[in-house]
Amino acid sequence: MKVKELMTKDVLTVSPLDKIDRVFFLINFENIRHVPVVDKGKLVGMLSDRDLKKVLGPTKKMVEKSDGTTVTIVSRQVRTLMTRKLVTIEPEQRAADAAAIMAKKKIGALPVVHKEKLVGIITATDILKAFVQLCNLLEPYGKAK
Repeated sequence: MKVKELMTKDVLTVSPLDKIDRVFFLINFENIRHVPVVDKGKLVGMLSDRDLKKVLGPTKKMVEKSDGTTVTIVSRQVRTLMTRKLVTIEPEQRAADAAAIMAKKKIGALPVVHKEKLVGIITATDILKAFVQLCNLLEPYGKAK
């Protein structure tokens, strides 16, 4: 199985000049945990929900969501927090390679890049879903799940 078969192709991205509050909204309202940072069509960084927890400082403010919970907003630029040293993978590489890289580096997602252009993202959740499907296919006939 190849990365391109499991990756998300329609990736939500931000610019390095965007405010971090935009990333907070993407994570909280689009239900994603990893946001690639793209500048002039080129992948330049990545932000995760864990990165955002690091910035909860004096510039924060709270916004209430419709379900009554609050979201913290920080008005710094994305470039001040993004990870710049990226590990990427090509769409034609094996999904097992992506899983091995993520496990070794202890990261939850890999930007998928082809010819220096972001073409998708593969996450640990994508790989786990494929694993479950594969296990269900390999389960002996007649056994209870």
